[in-house]
Amino acid sequence: MATRSLNREILRLAVPALGALIAEPAFLIVDAALVGHLGTTPLAGLGIAGAVLQTIVGLMVFLAYSTTPAVARRFGAGRPGEAVSVGINGMWLALALGSVLAVLGAVSSPWLVSLFGAGEAVAAQANDYLVISMWGLPAMLIVFAATGLLRGMQDTVTPLWIAGLGFGANALLNVLFIYGFGWGIAGSAAGTVTAQWGMVGAYALVVRRLATRHSASLRAQREGLRSTARSGGWLFLRTVSLRIALLATVAVATGVGTAELAGWQIVFTIFSAAAFALDALAIAAQALIGKEIGAGDPQQVRRVLARTVAWGVWFGVLVGAVIAALSGVLGIVFTGDAEVAALVQPALLVLAVAQPIAGMVFVLDGVLMGADDARYLAIAGGLNLVPFLPCLWIIAALGLDGTAGLIWLAVAFFGVYLLARLATLGWRVRSGRWTTIDA
Repeated sequence: MATRSLNREILRLAVPALGALIAEPAFLIVDAALVGHLGTTPLAGLGIAGAVLQTIVGLMVFLAYSTTPAVARRFGAGRPGEAVSVGINGMWLALALGSVLAVLGAVSSPWLVSLFGAGEAVAAQANDYLVISMWGLPAMLIVFAATGLLRGMQDTVTPLWIAGLGFGANALLNVLFIYGFGWGIAGSAAGTVTAQWGMVGAYALVVRRLATRHSASLRAQREGLRSTARSGGWLFLRTVSLRIALLATVAVATGVGTAELAGWQIVFTIFSAAAFALDALAIAAQALIGKEIGAGDPQQVRRVLARTVAWGVWFGVLVGAVIAALSGVLGIVFTGDAEVAALVQPALLVLAVAQPIAGMVFVLDGVLMGADDARYLAIAGGLNLVPFLPCLWIIAALGLDGTAGLIWLAVAFFGVYLLARLATLGWRVRSGRWTTIDA
């Protein structure tokens, strides 16, 4: 495959994947915009409920990441029927996990809300939203697994269409249920859940056609479920390590001071926005690496590795330059406060410098996921915390605050933590062991 052709293939997968990734948080943005017109109490309740849901969903995203490489490797090996069957097993596993989480979540919603220490009125609103939303968890997880199936089959366009239609349906149903039926915040939850199950219906039609075309079984297979659960379990542990890093950083920022916490939120929001595009490149790397390993073409695997890493680095350079150029005004855009803008600017410059490193990290993460090297990713996730958490402890122990506190917090996360991830991922990629993992 020529370099130009490979570049087109990367873009063909990455651009639609980016659109689908953006559609996911758009659900909560629509909810927030519509609920916000009901008043501050419902909006505060939505904030609590959203935090709980995002935590659960964030931990379960492994269903997409574990399904993609398993499907891609079989697809690349010329076994499309087996590839579709593996993806269907992932969807059955998602349904089982989602059903358990829905029941447990609905029962424990009052307790989960109480952990935030909100007032009675806010807690009641949060609980109303959360109890209903829990019944959308199975749908969300099935969508993850189905998305992973299609990505493995080298199709990121269909997930984009379904995500877009789901977003539109969510907005219309929210307006109808909240204002037309007068259900308040419960109507927002009901509209979102309905849209989520509608997306499942769309994926069911698509997957059924794939199964028919490639003579794949729609039934769950015990060995397939066991294999998917094993790989998913390792990726779950990897995701837990990422969450620990994020939560620990927020905890230290909270202790540093209110202004510093607000500043960190701005910095991390910018990082998260850039991460959407980097995630899209990682998804392209997953799909292409999985396919080429399955096809038994080590030369093409190396070419995909080199190209996707180059894309990640150069995109990081571009985004870093934009962040650096805007670093003096981003704080004002977010808060309108010149003092906060001055506080945040040095940390934003640290973020800008780190963007090429972030590009490499995201892509290498996707490469090893594409190789189904889940066990190593879980181990590496724990190792990455070893140098990072002591750095956070030192920042907290020294009582650093103001601009210095925020700078060192940014250095710890975008320097120490990202470099630790680059070291563990880079070592594994250079070793070449990831290319020989059994499909």
